[in-house]
This record gives sequence, structure tokens and C-alpha cells, in this order.
Amino acid sequence: MTDNLTDSRIVYFFEAVRCGTIRAAADFLNVAPSAVSRQIGLLEKELDAALVERHARGVKPTDAGQCVIEYFREQLAHRDDLLSRLQELRGLRTGQVNIVLGEGFVSDLLSGPMQQFCRQYSGIKVNLDLGGTNDVIRKISEDEGEIGLVYNPPQEPKLVSRAIKRQPMMAIVGPDFPRRERKSMSVQELAQFPLAVTHASYGTRQMLQAVEYAEKLRLDPVVTTNSIAILKQFVKSGLGITVLPAFAITSEMEAGDLFAIDITHPILADAEAHLVTRAGRRLSVASNKMLQLMTAQMRAFR
Repeated sequence: MTDNLTDSRIVYFFEAVRCGTIRAAADFLNVAPSAVSRQIGLLEKELDAALVERHARGVKPTDAGQCVIEYFREQLAHRDDLLSRLQELRGLRTGQVNIVLGEGFVSDLLSGPMQQFCRQYSGIKVNLDLGGTNDVIRKISEDEGEIGLVYNPPQEPKLVSRAIKRQPMMAIVGPDFPRRERKSMSVQELAQFPLAVTHASYGTRQMLQAVEYAEKLRLDPVVTTNSIAILKQFVKSGLGITVLPAFAITSEMEAGDLFAIDITHPILADAEAHLVTRAGRRLSVASNKMLQLMTAQMRAFR
């Protein structure tokens, strides 16, 4: 093991693990696969430790490799801290905010805090990445995003919730649905209608699966998707109903296109919207400003 650590080589190792294969990392870095393998080999020689395990599907980090990844992420976070301080000195004239969110939060975010933020801080760029519950948790935990918006996440020690609000899962129906006759419905009644749901990586679907287990019933959706927009259109088209929190259909409710009906079940009634960051991470000045606006203005947290 040498006394030096060449940080530039860690980038090749980090991207190989993140991308899953040497070739995918090479494509991302725009270099030859042999260059990625060579840099990883030199890094392993420097550290006198095996960093990756190669298998048929690609590469994954060893325990030593995981330590190097955590070190690299901490270095990136320290760099962000420096840029944040410089950004503060420049008076928020430049910079970037990275948000990872479930699709159900999009209209709430864009119609509220984004408008004020963009007016006040026109030089700050905002990056919005969509993902399911599992994606949001992973990206915030691994510093691929600074702020996360996630619906009913499982407990995760790497995350801290900056805002929490109970937002029950509700049956979303169209204008022709006999709402006056059904001010609420049971999950047994829900199972009688054609249903569209999200994939299992989404918090909304995970709650429905918990209800199925608790009630020993089976929901048999006719459509499964990773798109909230498709769920809404499914209902608008008169094909059936879906299940979402009411804040996800705010604009459609105001237009009279969609309506929300209570579902009488404690698992669905106790669902929560969370605004999360990684535990211990110092947010940039711009991200803190955005966090304050999101907490104060988003319907999901009011």
C-alpha cells in the first residue's frame, strides 16, 4: 500500500459501481473500458485492498470498496458545502438545487414554491428528478439529490424528515361516479371496481399491498404503471378508479375533472407526505431557501 491516494482514480471505481458494469461506466465517462479497469486496478494497488467483485451481471463493491464509496460521497458533500458558502457570498446569484420527488408532488411543487423561488432567485438552476419511493430514498441517501419529496416512506436511518403531514390515500373517481351515494368506501368496495395502480416500488402501491395482507383480500388492478399521469387519465377516461392522496389531483379537483372519496381503513388513513434530506448533510443556501418555501407553500404539508 502506498502513502498516497489518487482521488481521480476513485471516480472510475465509483462510476463502475454506480453504473453496474465496467462498460457502462466507460460509456458514461467517455473512455475505453480498459481505462476504467486499469484505474480501478491501480487504485486497488494503492490501497492494497480488493474494491470490486466481478460477476456475470457486472461489478459490486466489496466491504473495502463500500468504505471508499462512502469516503468519496463525503468528499462530494464537502465540495458542495464549499460551493454553498461561496454561493452565499455571491448573494444567491448562481447555483443549483437538486430535488428528487414522486410524480404526485409535481403540480403541488410547480404551482406553489417553484414560482416564487424562480422569481426571487432567477440565477439558481433547479433540477427535478422523478422516482418511486425506493428511488427517492436511495438518491437522497446517496447524495444524488439534496431534497426529497416522498409519500409514506419506510423508516430509513439515513434520512431526516424536515416536514411531515398526514395525507390519506383516497379513491380517485371521475365526475360520473355516484359520489353522493358514496361519501366513503371500504377496501372491500374498492376491490369491486376496475382499478389502476402504481408499481410496487411506489409508496401508494406498498400501502395497498399492506391492506391486502391485513384484510386477506386481493386487489386485481387492470392497469399497473409508473406514471401518475396515466392513473389520472385512466379515471378521466371512465375506465375505472385509482387510489392517490388528494394533493396529487389538486388542479383536477379544482377543474371538476376528478374527485376524492375517503377509504375507511387505518393503513390508508394514516399515510403521510414527507419532505426529507440526508441525515447530517448540510444543505446549500439555495436549497435551504427552497426547503423553507416548500414547507410553507406546498399543499401536501399544509
